[in-house]
Amino acid sequence: MVPYSPITKEIIHHIKETVGSDSVIQDPHKVREYGQDAGEYIHSPDLVVDATRADQVQALLRLANHYHFPVTPRGLGTGVAGGSVPLRGGVVLSLTGMNRIISIERNNLIATVEPGVINLDLKNAVQSEGLFYPPDPASLDTCSIGGNAATNAGGPSCVKYGTTRDYVLGIDVVLPSGEKIDVGVQTRKGVVGYDLLHLLIGSEGTLGIITKLILKLIPLPEATTTLVAFFPQLTEAMDAVTSVLIHGYVPSAIEFLDRRCLELIGDLLPFNGAGKTGAFLLVETDGISTVIDREIEAIGNICMTNGALNVMLAPDSQKRNRMWQIRREVALRIEHNSPVYVPEDVVVPISRIAEFVSYLPEFERRHGIKIYSFGHAGDGNIHLNITAEDETQKQRLEEGIEKILVRVLSMGGTISGEHGIGIAKKQYLPLELSPESIRLQKEIKRIFDPHHILNPGKIFDMDV
Repeated sequence: MVPYSPITKEIIHHIKETVGSDSVIQDPHKVREYGQDAGEYIHSPDLVVDATRADQVQALLRLANHYHFPVTPRGLGTGVAGGSVPLRGGVVLSLTGMNRIISIERNNLIATVEPGVINLDLKNAVQSEGLFYPPDPASLDTCSIGGNAATNAGGPSCVKYGTTRDYVLGIDVVLPSGEKIDVGVQTRKGVVGYDLLHLLIGSEGTLGIITKLILKLIPLPEATTTLVAFFPQLTEAMDAVTSVLIHGYVPSAIEFLDRRCLELIGDLLPFNGAGKTGAFLLVETDGISTVIDREIEAIGNICMTNGALNVMLAPDSQKRNRMWQIRREVALRIEHNSPVYVPEDVVVPISRIAEFVSYLPEFERRHGIKIYSFGHAGDGNIHLNITAEDETQKQRLEEGIEKILVRVLSMGGTISGEHGIGIAKKQYLPLELSPESIRLQKEIKRIFDPHHILNPGKIFDMDV
């Protein structure tokens, strides 16, 4: 483990001198709030710097290199993998104060924003200009664009529109040295030099700190319509998803809930007997109204052909919003009802979703765990919420998780589609990546951050 300097009075004095006393938080109660994200890991920092300008970020990192103390960047703390938890103490650098939408250029279809802008606020701002920013993580009303970029956040719309990476054209980034560079372009194409932009997007704040983003926008779809379908078994629902995609339809979202999830939130669904069915699909299409009306009808027929018990349309915005509110309630209810709860987000090839979910009862029986599954069926991203009755079962739960991840990899999948590695999954990294791949990635980290001061302890541990 890399040794770090404690945060001394001298260091605190220099931090206040360079970033301004008003930007430094030392109150122990307030500082403690920055020691946890939405996951289970907790470790308080020594102090917090609440930056509002890029030059403050630069100044702090220069001091960190001089005195050798760790800096952990943080957005709004909605991650579940511990990516913004200050595992080595030191300073948390909060970027929530850098929250301006700098410009929206309708003619160029781009927006320029600071990292603390909330995802939903950006969506609403560009929508008023007739534009659309597609990435939509579940916490879109509370997560920041900078955090989305740091983790390459996805969401339901990935099936049609892709992830955050597909909408970041360029960024201003402060390197661990304190040097600021801009990478990427403001155009739709650009192949000058190595692609540092896409290396930094998804690097979980370990290689640099994003202080500005140039984002690609698209025209706002004319209309949106939604279909819900209930199935006797989850495997039949997954077969329907595969059939929809094979027939050439690309919905803007295909979400699913399994039987256990329906039992938890069935009382919220405005359909009789919803909580007693085996699986639920929420399918959304957007585009030209006359086209999507035909598409949604065809998708409904495909669902019926694949064994759906019932298919219903929710074409108006009020019903659609209600369906999405219920979908986003699932994780909260699972956590509330489970003494021990570990959220996993695996991805398997679309053609093997049904096969994968058919294995889940076997894992439950073998390891004495209970699994709630829901997520983005359209791109194979399955959120497995793995639960146990008490802490004494934690070891069996962890053994079950590892076995599930091994199965995912054997099917050509990946151990994380959205949450990232952070602290939570770094022990499983060697399951997916070869020793040589990990070695190369550590070398990249050393090039960017030779003193290991930026977000240490995330993704993998660095040797001195």
